[in-house]
Amino acid sequence: MNDLLEQCRELAARTAEQARRAGAAAAEVLVRDGSELTAKVRMGEPELVKQAQSRALGLRVIVDGRAAVTYTSDLSPAALARFVDDTLGLARIAEPDDANGLPDPAELARELPDLELYDEALLGIDAATALGWGKIGEAAARAAGPHVTGSEGATFTRLAGVSAFATSDGFAAGWRATLALFLVSPVCDDEGGKKRAGSWWTSARFLEGLDPWEEVGREAGRRAESAVGSRRVDTCQVPVVFDPEAGRHLLSAFAAAVNGSAWRRRGSYLIGREGGRCASPLVTLVDDALVPRGPGSRPFDGDGLASRATIVVEEGVLRDVLCDVYTARKLGRRSTGSASRGIGGMSSPSTTNFVMRAGATPAAEMVAGVERGFLCTDLMGFGFNAVTGDFSRGASGFWIEKGERVFPVSEVTLSANFDDLWQGVDAVGDTLDRRAAIVCPMFRVARMTLAGKG
Repeated sequence: MNDLLEQCRELAARTAEQARRAGAAAAEVLVRDGSELTAKVRMGEPELVKQAQSRALGLRVIVDGRAAVTYTSDLSPAALARFVDDTLGLARIAEPDDANGLPDPAELARELPDLELYDEALLGIDAATALGWGKIGEAAARAAGPHVTGSEGATFTRLAGVSAFATSDGFAAGWRATLALFLVSPVCDDEGGKKRAGSWWTSARFLEGLDPWEEVGREAGRRAESAVGSRRVDTCQVPVVFDPEAGRHLLSAFAAAVNGSAWRRRGSYLIGREGGRCASPLVTLVDDALVPRGPGSRPFDGDGLASRATIVVEEGVLRDVLCDVYTARKLGRRSTGSASRGIGGMSSPSTTNFVMRAGATPAAEMVAGVERGFLCTDLMGFGFNAVTGDFSRGASGFWIEKGERVFPVSEVTLSANFDDLWQGVDAVGDTLDRRAAIVCPMFRVARMTLAGKG
């Protein structure tokens, strides 16, 4: 993989220089080479094995303030020469934009931190081994309780690859990374012929970071079993506790409102509120690309700027907005090193590891402190308007009475304005769930509308 990384870095640098010599005022090149293994078991039998390998090159050129972005998977010298010329031709007929251009060279990454993103051991996993793990996890889920009668499968996925980026100003660097995911999804029978699905998963950069297959399966089965007997409740306004699985949906929606692209389009309810309160003093949100082994970590961003940690919300106060170089120029700001770049597109701001910092309340105490309310374990649908902050999503979870979970709940809707929701956070858990790039503890909102019966 080290040799592969060097090959991709050299290809990116050579193509950027080729574009400059062909007439580009500036050029950026992204090269990615990756492999994937997916193995799925369903009802104890292999259902899917997929192995794939790909390499592609993306090119962005700028001529007289006009930009064009293209990509190719034909990397032969003759094809690349035609590709560069064609991209320059597209740029010459594009609309000029003063914000087009490379970053200030002083902002480019100089030293790349070792963030431990690559695990050689994962590359040694073959399909037969992965299928065996799937059988173990699914069997544990199916043995979790009497209502587990079916399964949507157990799936192991491994991704590995390198990413190299170069500019015509002489920047050329890259990194290699791996990621593994194991998911188990059992199904339970319920009254009236209803099916209750549950799932659990583990994910990590390193093989050693994955939870045991049996544990994942047992937790998936427990969650499916716990949904049996779900019912609706009367419409009410009650405290709502969000477990990390549901809380990540809220954090993802909030991230959309602090994305510089949304601000550039006047598409966020938070515009003009920097330095003011947007959440409870218990809430601090940080986008941190430097978390060792983090699923969203990287040594530099899609513009070549050094990765960093950006405090977005500090004790309830909005401090910053995530920007790449282009968006920052449009907004009259500085980039936060938040550029993300696909192989065939321009850079745009995105989160890396978006972290809601842990608080001081143990999970058990958070539920115990609710006299009558709702523990939300899952959110469904797409019900967030970033312009107004209005939020409404389908939900499931458990009804709480006198600090105890008393029965499962489904087919209800949670709604609130995001200002009220985040400013109403009155407890934050002391443990972070770091399996995903959206990192979240359990937290409680003092009051939300739960729409059910009536």
